Amino acid sequence: MSEYWAHSGGHLLRRHLQSVAARARQFACALDGEEASASWAALAGLWHDLGKYRPGFQRYVRQVDDAHIEHKVAGREKTHSAAGALWAMRQLDQPRLPYGRVLAYLIAGHHAGLGDWDTDLAPRLASPDSKQELAEALAAQPPEDILGAGGFVPTLQGIPGGGEGFALWLRMLFSCLVDADFLDTEAHFDTGKPSRRSGFPPLAQMHAALNGWMAARPVAVTPVNALRADVLRQCRAKAALPAGFFSLTVPTGGGKTLSSLAFALEHALAHGQQRVIYAIPYTSIIEQTADVFRTALAALGDEVLVEHHSQAESAPEDENARSRLACENWDAPLIVTTNVQLFESLFAARTSRCRKLHRIAGSVIVLDEAQQLPPAFLQPVLDVLNLLVAHYGVTVVLCTATQPALNSTAYFDASKSLRGLENVREIIDDPDTLFEALKRVQVELPPDWTTPTPWAGIAAQLSAEDCVLAIVNTRKAARELQRLMPEGTLHLSALMCGAHRQDVIAHIKERLQAKREGRDLEPLRVVSTQLVEAGVDIDFPVVYRALAGLDSIAQAAGRCNREGCLPGQGRVVVFVPPEQPPLGHLRKGAEACISTLHGQAHDPLARALFERYFTAFYHSVDLDDCKIVDKLKVEPRTLAVQFRAAAAAFRMVEDEANVTVVVRYAEAKDDVDMLLGYLETKGPDRWLMRKLQRYTVSIRERAALKMLGEGSLKTTVVPGLYAQAGVGGLYDEKLGLYLGGVPFDALGNVI
Repeated sequence: MSEYWAHSGGHLLRRHLQSVAARARQFACALDGEEASASWAALAGLWHDLGKYRPGFQRYVRQVDDAHIEHKVAGREKTHSAAGALWAMRQLDQPRLPYGRVLAYLIAGHHAGLGDWDTDLAPRLASPDSKQELAEALAAQPPEDILGAGGFVPTLQGIPGGGEGFALWLRMLFSCLVDADFLDTEAHFDTGKPSRRSGFPPLAQMHAALNGWMAARPVAVTPVNALRADVLRQCRAKAALPAGFFSLTVPTGGGKTLSSLAFALEHALAHGQQRVIYAIPYTSIIEQTADVFRTALAALGDEVLVEHHSQAESAPEDENARSRLACENWDAPLIVTTNVQLFESLFAARTSRCRKLHRIAGSVIVLDEAQQLPPAFLQPVLDVLNLLVAHYGVTVVLCTATQPALNSTAYFDASKSLRGLENVREIIDDPDTLFEALKRVQVELPPDWTTPTPWAGIAAQLSAEDCVLAIVNTRKAARELQRLMPEGTLHLSALMCGAHRQDVIAHIKERLQAKREGRDLEPLRVVSTQLVEAGVDIDFPVVYRALAGLDSIAQAAGRCNREGCLPGQGRVVVFVPPEQPPLGHLRKGAEACISTLHGQAHDPLARALFERYFTAFYHSVDLDDCKIVDKLKVEPRTLAVQFRAAAAAFRMVEDEANVTVVVRYAEAKDDVDMLLGYLETKGPDRWLMRKLQRYTVSIRERAALKMLGEGSLKTTVVPGLYAQAGVGGLYDEKLGLYLGGVPFDALGNVI
């Protein structure tokens, strides 16, 4: 056969291998500046599709019209990823060290994902089918410039982070390979697509636009705004400091969001970094942050950032838009994403998740609400952040009002010790003075930490207030308290779909403004779960908070007298609820809070208390609960790593026992019906699933199956996705989804 194809439509195999090798080399050069890394990546690109020289594959590729065919159709003839892996082992393995396994991981996994060596890759590559694949490929006599290693001498000297960094380094090389493979294949099948990936404004333009907007916007002359301006000034002044770890410790309402963006843009420009990645713990507030950035950068047009999370909306006509493409590999200067997307990608094995990783090198990562880093995965998260900062040109900004105690800590029980972050530089010159100046609340602690107050007693206290927010720990508690409150009390919880919550929050903000202006004389009372504690800019004169972690109490206080408009201090009342926080981290947080505040006579939110609190809290939990660190240790003689097992265990959101329900929220039920109709007739397009996301609620699978049996839910064409059946009976326009049966009629009235 004179011409070998990589893909249908005459995509020449030799040209594809050479192009992928060149792209992968370029990406790897940007990782750590090490020539060895670039050479490893280039060889992976040169050999990744060696199996496509097989006659069977060449027959197959000429019969199909498909872009990426590895997973599309079953059949032995199309398989091709084992040959290059075995060739790498044949060429590079040495008696004392199997160097070829570095490339075997990458090549064998470039469609299926990184595997575990001992239980996955070793048996697969030892199989007769894999050996036959290599034999058939070599029988086709691939060109010597493809088969040869070009004088490359394998070495693991200089791996970023040594043995401790092997897993991340290999995952970074994997990212270089799979992104290069995708991009070259994409350029063959859609010649216009690469140009649609470009066009985002560069960081320098963003920096200028942000400075211009902040200088021109009208700002009221108030003490709070003066302090926010000083926070911004200090962020700009510290941006020239060397790359590394920073903390931005600013009270809630102190202007952290825009000031941290200003620091990140200026710092990236000063140090030649390529992008800013802004990571947020909650999907419920990511859209708000992205909108703040879009407003500040509006002079540059609509497409200024990539908003990458599960709820980012799309539309059919925008499916191929630049921002959609950039979500695939984060090839954009400004990314707004979630902690889940960022950290699960850093520990992922799947090709689609790993593809973006090489773009993280040479970036500024802002971790908003850094105290929300997941305790059960804190040790592996800190380990990967240390590697990124030390070896991949990354700067990390820990942005929060309640800085967690992330420095290294040794305990008598060594298993409790924490390998933390070192040399974290605070951006604010004098955080204590800033906190004192921005103090806007007085916290009232319970007289007895062991005696709970019944819900009826809490309801009576709340009912005596004209404008009050109550925050409790569970959805069940929110409903129980709501039931005892006067008519007109508003409710917020995750049993309400996103569109419903957004409407209620907008209504609350309007009423708060009207009350400040004397236009609303009716009581405004809200009962909520902790979903309002981050990123929801509401400002009540009085806030009640059920006992929880000290950081949660501080976040609740951030919803009280936020703008400092009250003549005196706002009131934050901490109470012991009649039910304990749920077992697990919520319970341990509450216990650490009690131990920290017991006997505390001064300000319970004094900054110095948070280090004491987090030290006690972290000591009480397993900071590597799923043993991720052990799974990612490399066995030095065999180079065995458990990539797939680690990725399966690193799940920040436990969703195996949860399913999603599309509800018929009254304000949008016509839209919901239309979208569900599309789903049934056209299937789960990406834009459609994102639209439906705004009208979904996540519940336990057992509850959904019970409701399915009762006829209040129905299945959809998507496994694990259910939809409300009928108009009434399941979704209350005040409380959201009801899990215990069918208590509402078609009009939403309680039966």
